[in-house]
Amino acid sequence: MLDITREIECDVLVIGGGAAGVAAATCAARNGAKTILVEASPMVGGELVSGISMLGMVSTRGEWIVGGIARDLLREVEALDGYIGPVFDYRSLHLVCYDPELMKFAVVGLLDKAGVELMLYTLATGVLSVDGQVRGVFVQNKSGRHLVRAKVVIDASGDADLVDAAGGKTELGKDGRFFQPPSLIFRMIGVDTPRLLGNVLAHPEDYGLAEFPGLGMTREQCAQALVKQGQPKIVLLGDRGLLKRAIEDKEMFPTSIVAVIPVSVARSEVSINCTQIGNVDATETKQLSAAIPTFFSQIQTSMRFLKARVPGFESAHFSGVAGKIGVRETRRIVGDYVLTEDDVLQARKRADVVAKGGHEIDLFAVSSHRRQTIKDGGSYDIPLSVAIAQNVRNLFVVGRCLSATREAQSSARVMGTCMAMGQAAGTAAAMCAGDPGWTGDVRSAPIPALQERLIAQGALLESEA
Repeated sequence: MLDITREIECDVLVIGGGAAGVAAATCAARNGAKTILVEASPMVGGELVSGISMLGMVSTRGEWIVGGIARDLLREVEALDGYIGPVFDYRSLHLVCYDPELMKFAVVGLLDKAGVELMLYTLATGVLSVDGQVRGVFVQNKSGRHLVRAKVVIDASGDADLVDAAGGKTELGKDGRFFQPPSLIFRMIGVDTPRLLGNVLAHPEDYGLAEFPGLGMTREQCAQALVKQGQPKIVLLGDRGLLKRAIEDKEMFPTSIVAVIPVSVARSEVSINCTQIGNVDATETKQLSAAIPTFFSQIQTSMRFLKARVPGFESAHFSGVAGKIGVRETRRIVGDYVLTEDDVLQARKRADVVAKGGHEIDLFAVSSHRRQTIKDGGSYDIPLSVAIAQNVRNLFVVGRCLSATREAQSSARVMGTCMAMGQAAGTAAAMCAGDPGWTGDVRSAPIPALQERLIAQGALLESEA
């Protein structure tokens, strides 16, 4: 075993600085816990700063279902003049859009104001676990190998790395062999929005529109509403129209979607979500690394297609690429409760709710895409028990690796839901760590008191009509 350079102590240790980890760390610190956030990369934010928009903040029928820390973060980016706001795709989704470059400042500012200690460029390499109690986490950086001891640990790694290392039960993709494809987001600048939207109006059959029956609108009416909204939020689908023809003619690689998302009105800039590689196990570094050349090739193909075939992109050019691959699925923990597809689709409500989800079932494959909206376009309740892994006592899990079926995970993996879960777990962790009589098991977190505190701090838990 390598020597330990030093031991570090805190109340709450968060591993992973994506959307869920940022929310968890900020809320733990705001609630009085000495909090350390460990992140392997040089920048916190994860998918928040990739160029993708926040899903799961607003239900399909247009109601805000996530507040609290996520809304605080949006206010931070709005103060930096980087907030676009909710944009409806007139298909089924409300996306909260913003400038990812300014979001970097907002995320760091949020953590700094809360008093979170950052350990960037630092990799969690293992756990010190005794009888289901995580006594500490081993981390490695250029300063050496350290042992960070904490009363409560939060696994926001996205891959349930700590749970796996501590002996907790996990499931990997579908049967350990099939995974939703990862994507690499890129951006283009100089898009002619009026021309782009004019083409939607002229050829609505080429675009994803009017899929939620509750809209009560035709495709043509949705196209008109999209033009009136004035934002370059459009979706091309691989099974129809322009994109299908391009795939058949080998102008585009096989993909289920080309989604265009506004990120800056001032720069006429959009992000593009379309690159996909099937069955990449993102827990295998070799596979994830090997995907990069393919993604870069797909990005170049996508830009040629957009500039040649999609009006409004003729004079647009490349402006940036996300700093990391966006992974939709790896491990899921087997927790005290497993969120199900039925919970999601039936908009199930619970007395022990600590967060709400409102994103549809959203199960990707390279050549297909299963999407199914929640009953009446509403939301479902998420209990704290989906964040508690079996056989581990003092650890919460937040983010896409929650305890859920594959189908339910495809809904709950989005950033709005992850931040709501992060707020709940971070607040609960601080309450546990600050209680002199705490048993050492996060299952003893007092749910009614937690709900009261979450609501006081802006979380939205009440059921909508």
